[in-house]
Amino acid sequence: MTVHLVGAGPGDPNLITVRGAELLKVADVVIHDRLTAAELLELIPDSCARIYVGKDPDGQSMPQERINELLVEHGLAGRTVVRLKGGDPYLFARGAEEAAALAAAGVDFEVVPGITSAFAAPAYGGIPVTRRYSSTSVTVVTGHEDPSKDTPEVDWTAIAQLRGTIVILMGVRRWPEISRRLRAAGLSQDTPAAAVHWGSTNRQQTVRATLATLAEEELRAPSVIVVGDVVRSELDWFEKRPLFGRRVVITRALQQRGQFASMVEDSGAEVLGVPTIAIADPQDAGEALRSAADRIGTYDWVVLSSPNGAQRFLAQFRDARGLAGVRIAVVGPGTADTLNTLGLLPDLIPARHVGEGLVEEFPDGPGRVLLPRAAVARDVIPDGLAAKGWEVDVVEAYRTVAAEIDHSRRESIRSSDAICFTSSSSVDNFVAAFGAEAAPDAVAVIGPITAAAAESHGLRVTAIADPHSLDGLLDALIEAVGHP
Repeated sequence: MTVHLVGAGPGDPNLITVRGAELLKVADVVIHDRLTAAELLELIPDSCARIYVGKDPDGQSMPQERINELLVEHGLAGRTVVRLKGGDPYLFARGAEEAAALAAAGVDFEVVPGITSAFAAPAYGGIPVTRRYSSTSVTVVTGHEDPSKDTPEVDWTAIAQLRGTIVILMGVRRWPEISRRLRAAGLSQDTPAAAVHWGSTNRQQTVRATLATLAEEELRAPSVIVVGDVVRSELDWFEKRPLFGRRVVITRALQQRGQFASMVEDSGAEVLGVPTIAIADPQDAGEALRSAADRIGTYDWVVLSSPNGAQRFLAQFRDARGLAGVRIAVVGPGTADTLNTLGLLPDLIPARHVGEGLVEEFPDGPGRVLLPRAAVARDVIPDGLAAKGWEVDVVEAYRTVAAEIDHSRRESIRSSDAICFTSSSSVDNFVAAFGAEAAPDAVAVIGPITAAAAESHGLRVTAIADPHSLDGLLDALIEAVGHP
């Protein structure tokens, strides 16, 4: 029985520690605050109990004593408990009180430190908290106490006299008085000062000013305030990414969303995942595909028209040498990448990454071709290859089915900056679920077939990937809605 006090980090969900992410995946109970990185809760198993104990905007919250009781109760019951807290459990948080309560009750506990916003937010805002030769110390202080009370606990005079970097957490509301006290203690009114709002998230905003003028800016919580010469450093990188501040809807199947979502997020955008299709097993549970794989030696070519088909087909072989003597053609680079994971190189990738392009470049028959593909697909490839003298065996490798739709996201979708479609079926299912009018103004698609499907529903296609790959789609998206 162990209770794990886990720091969730400053806001970017990718900044949780490896240990913290591992514990979330095996937790029986997660007791969490109001998290900036709500995506972390997606790591939790479906069987895990979630208990929210954070403070709501209306000021309502669970008393700390009750939180301590919950931790002890579930810990004594022998469950794997994760207490998930923003930032670091021991930095201006109540982690020490929770650990003390567990220790008093004889419950084993572990502390998993988190990346604190005190250092992460300035870094994401282009501000190093120390610099060699000029800023050799850093003081992290809470601004949450009332600095105007008769006997404040924070000694602003002593802090000012250190002449190092000052990082203030939870200090927006009291900043005017804090600024006054620091100046009264001897800091120049021209001392550089900055505030990083929602640091490390897509909503980040960095304001630079001075100790005297920062109060004139529109400061909003939550912000990390930095005072000192380090603020002169303008090592901005986070807010300069091409899609920073944009929200992009991704409609890929849940199994495939991760790769493209990461690419879009790395370019600075907030991703709104709204999968409209799901990948399902074929009607025969894969019997025809297994049978075709068993007699692979009777085929001259295997044609793979999608990453899903490639994955399902290649899963039939424990050893890539089982494909020796069979040539492989793919429609586009995305499918080629799937082959590359097994060290395989396609023999044919057409210049035009569509079925018509593959047929144009495919050699003349005779011979036999195996085409593992979706249950419902265009017949351009089998018909075209048959016309060139090939005997084509079409085998159902998977089905695309409509995903369960979360209709509560309709307004969020409409207010987004762009939506991306990677297949005709994702377009069809999106329109069926939400209506064409729910799509954002910018519509980016992976190729002309998907573009035709979108336009048939009245959507105005803004960008078409060139090449027709995820990399090409990202480039098209940046061209359409990215920063100049």
